[in-house]
Amino acid sequence: MQVAPFHSSEARRAKLVIEGVSKWFTPSRSSKVQALDNVSLTVAEGEFICLLGPSGCGKSTLLDIIAGLTRPDAGQVLADGKVVDGPGRQRLVMFQESALFPWLDAFGNVMFGLKLRPDLTNKERREIANEYLELVGLTKFKHAQAHQLSGGMKQRVALARALAPDPQVLLMDEPFAALDALTRDQLYEDIQRIWMESRKTIVFVTHNVREAVCLGDRIVLMSPSPGRIAQIFDIPLPRPRDINSPELAAYASRIASALKGTMKGAASE
Repeated sequence: MQVAPFHSSEARRAKLVIEGVSKWFTPSRSSKVQALDNVSLTVAEGEFICLLGPSGCGKSTLLDIIAGLTRPDAGQVLADGKVVDGPGRQRLVMFQESALFPWLDAFGNVMFGLKLRPDLTNKERREIANEYLELVGLTKFKHAQAHQLSGGMKQRVALARALAPDPQVLLMDEPFAALDALTRDQLYEDIQRIWMESRKTIVFVTHNVREAVCLGDRIVLMSPSPGRIAQIFDIPLPRPRDINSPELAAYASRIASALKGTMKGAASE
């Protein structure tokens, strides 16, 4: 089944509003580095946004600020109209490393994520954990320990653990970067399928242009030193998308050219 793409012009409720966010870091007493400069962006409910850019453009810093793990030095982030002033169950992060607990099996790791839901009984948690392990295709491996799982399987467990508490916003920080190409391609299909079923609001950090075009409704291209929004691209391709399709490659080529131009401009500055 094909699903029509999201269009930024659609009248949908704003889920996240990033207003004039700036951030500085002080690696030493004598130096100060600006990571983000006056970043503003609105993310609609149910939208899949990709933050794209080279290393050092502030993508992960911005994601941490949205999550409430880092405070901005200027500006603010609103989630459902409320200022983000710390972490919350409604905004969960999936990192590049799966960060599974080695003393728990796959089922136990997903159950651990459900501790964020004190409103559930233990029976309900078990049912939800089984549901999400099935969703990511790991029912047969529910009792496998972390060291018995491949890299792709570990990321599937991490995805199930992030989705099981039913967050309203899923923040993904280059979750597939360390995986081989075949595993990534399968996960691109999986995350699109899961997104089409759940319509979660997703903010996904990547430096891979094709990955961004494959997954995103919009691509936010960021420039480095300090991190700013350089351009925003709508991706009007229906889903599911094949990362190897000619149509996707054409968009990727155009965005890659813009990325190179952004990097040259930053280098000249």
